[in-house]
Amino acid sequence: MTPTSLARIIDKFSGVRVLCVGDIMLDQFQYGTVSRISPEAPIPVLRKARTMDMLGAVGNVARNVSSLGAQASVVALVGEDDAGRRLTELLKNDARLANHLLTTTERPTTIKTRFIAGNQQLLRVDEEVVEAVDAGLEKQAIERLQALIPEHDCILISDYGKGFLSDQIIDFLVTEARNRQIPVITDPKGTDFAKYRAVSVLKPNASELQAATSLPTQTNADIENALSAALEATEAETIIVTRSEKGLAIGGRGSAPHYLQGRAREVYDVSGAGDTSLAALGLGVTVAGDVLVAAELAVLASGIVVGKAGTATVLPEELLLAARRDFQGSGLNEEADSLDPYQRIEQWRRQGLRIGFTNGCFDILHPGHVSLLSYARQACDRLVVGLNSDASVYRLKGSARPVNTERARSAVLEGLKSVDLVLTFEEDTPARLIEQVQPDVLVKGGDYRKDEIVGADVVEGRGGEVLIAPLIAGHSTTSIIERSTK
Repeated sequence: MTPTSLARIIDKFSGVRVLCVGDIMLDQFQYGTVSRISPEAPIPVLRKARTMDMLGAVGNVARNVSSLGAQASVVALVGEDDAGRRLTELLKNDARLANHLLTTTERPTTIKTRFIAGNQQLLRVDEEVVEAVDAGLEKQAIERLQALIPEHDCILISDYGKGFLSDQIIDFLVTEARNRQIPVITDPKGTDFAKYRAVSVLKPNASELQAATSLPTQTNADIENALSAALEATEAETIIVTRSEKGLAIGGRGSAPHYLQGRAREVYDVSGAGDTSLAALGLGVTVAGDVLVAAELAVLASGIVVGKAGTATVLPEELLLAARRDFQGSGLNEEADSLDPYQRIEQWRRQGLRIGFTNGCFDILHPGHVSLLSYARQACDRLVVGLNSDASVYRLKGSARPVNTERARSAVLEGLKSVDLVLTFEEDTPARLIEQVQPDVLVKGGDYRKDEIVGADVVEGRGGEVLIAPLIAGHSTTSIIERSTK
């Protein structure tokens, strides 16, 4: 797939409505530092610094659908507890996500808590009850799905084996989808693939395929035998096997398996990579109508997300950048790589560094600006500054502004110790830039209220922080200009 053909596919994502059904969980990350071993046992002592909550399982599938530009509706089950309410808040924070959660007092919301020091995950604690839903909840789910299915172009089933996806719910989903010619892509759980009925695509990993068929899956020959057995035992049209660094194997009825392998990339964290793959696969099938093209998209997306910390997402810009690199092979030199700002941001993220963001015109730098930038830098490991372009400043401030060109303003900012990267944006607000950068912390000056800060919903939606820096009174570019003209 060339970058040009990928761009055409991505352009169509905004018109796609995806129904995401399955188990949902709260992914919680406890970040800190380790400097000693406990005197009570030979275990590290984690000094907790911060906590980040994220949508997990089918929630993370929906987040990836949204980050790629499409609309997603989430049907899942949560408990009537703090974790369930937190998941509801996270869904509300993303305008492209629609919340259709069912609630119950009979079971708690699933929580996965990961304890992380630097780049190392120390421990994961799961809080869950794994039981099949009762007939009442099953009926509620089917009624909700019956109303939603006609409004969507694709259905993604994310089964984590927590009990929500009963045979009856799966049967209803697949039957209704087939009647309406809506593709269904399923990430399965367990050894009984037949329960997923005649889905369009079944997407197990190699270990799951081995467990379901009782056949080895190490070599290509092994994969072909296991795929043949799985296709014979199920009604699925296509089975796509994810094989970690070996890429994908695609098996269809009446055709030889097809193999895809992505470009080798640094792996930082595999948490949620399957969710990203499912989201990309579903959008690719819906827009391109071709499983092989969709599989290429899934390989590209999952290759990017494993280089990020936590249950991360992929942006269209990242897909296009990765596609250009893959397409050009070794044609890009190291100097060009080092000049790519988004690659620098991703490199920082892979290193486990906290990315901060603030923005402004910064026309004539004064103590208020310096204080804001210093405050922002103290709240993160790397600070990205969004700079209004000359045209943007002209629209916002009037025909006499800017005093200094964007090139000059950028050069001054880049010379400050508190600033790690400057990115110029043409719009009146940095909303698009914040979507691209996906910062962990967003900082604005004390003359703003939190509900006025552009991008606050994006940052908090991915578990980040929004901070308001103390305001130093008596300093502004406008007042400096006024004094200079008297």
